Amino acid sequence: MGAGAGAGMAALTSTSAASSLQATSPLNDQGMAVKLFDLKGRVAVVTGGNAGIGFGIAKGLAQAGAAIVVAGRRTDKNSDAVTAIAALNVKTMALEVDVRKEESCRSMVEATVERFGRIDILVNNAGIAIRKQPQTYTLAEWNNVIETNLTGAFVCAHSAYPHMKNGGGGKIINIGSMLSIFGASFAVAYAGSKGGIVQMTKALACAWANDNIQVNAILPGWIDTPFTKTAREEVPGLNERVLARTPAGRWGDPQDFAGIAVFLASSASDFITGAAIPVDGGYSSQG
Repeated sequence: MGAGAGAGMAALTSTSAASSLQATSPLNDQGMAVKLFDLKGRVAVVTGGNAGIGFGIAKGLAQAGAAIVVAGRRTDKNSDAVTAIAALNVKTMALEVDVRKEESCRSMVEATVERFGRIDILVNNAGIAIRKQPQTYTLAEWNNVIETNLTGAFVCAHSAYPHMKNGGGGKIINIGSMLSIFGASFAVAYAGSKGGIVQMTKALACAWANDNIQVNAILPGWIDTPFTKTAREEVPGLNERVLARTPAGRWGDPQDFAGIAVFLASSASDFITGAAIPVDGGYSSQG
């Protein structure tokens, strides 16, 4: 075979391989790409899903087709959230839950499985903060924050695990914070709990990977919610400092979490586990 023929054959082989790759890549098929993020038939539980970031996540998951369980302490807010989510034409349910109580967490999971037959996605979003200098904390205040933000997330995940395993897998999304990375003099218990969330996420990811359960964390920056409204009132100059440090030049919005939540809840993220992903407008990247 001459050099010209060999080059032609190589070019033909290369072209054929590229064509084959293009034909089999799901991202070249719009239907397949959309299917990666399709949550129809999945059931998601969102703790603290009745307001703020939790509600933004719940709406995003619903828009992708998931049935939604809104779990929170306030029945009135739960009811309002469920009404709004039901308008997206998905199945939904409200549960009164106090994640500080083990029996409440376990009952939440059992009620979900009883109603929908499964639990595929758990978003551990419920959280509180007590903003004061550490030397003024009482042990009861410390325990309240840790039990709500960290222990509650563990118990919810622990309760969901056997159902996810028996169902062939699942997705757990833990909500951390920029204070998973940085410290803050006025939020020592909150920072401790959110640092713990990241390490717990990594450990659970390693423990449950063989069960096809992916565990990841989202680390919100400064988001405009009722939760941070009190922070702006309690911490002088906070608004100005946040805007000055955030490259995006604004506070975040709860809807900014819809996309990342759908991604982490969908098959598009099946090879991602143990990750802690900032959603902060660049705040944590700024020197």
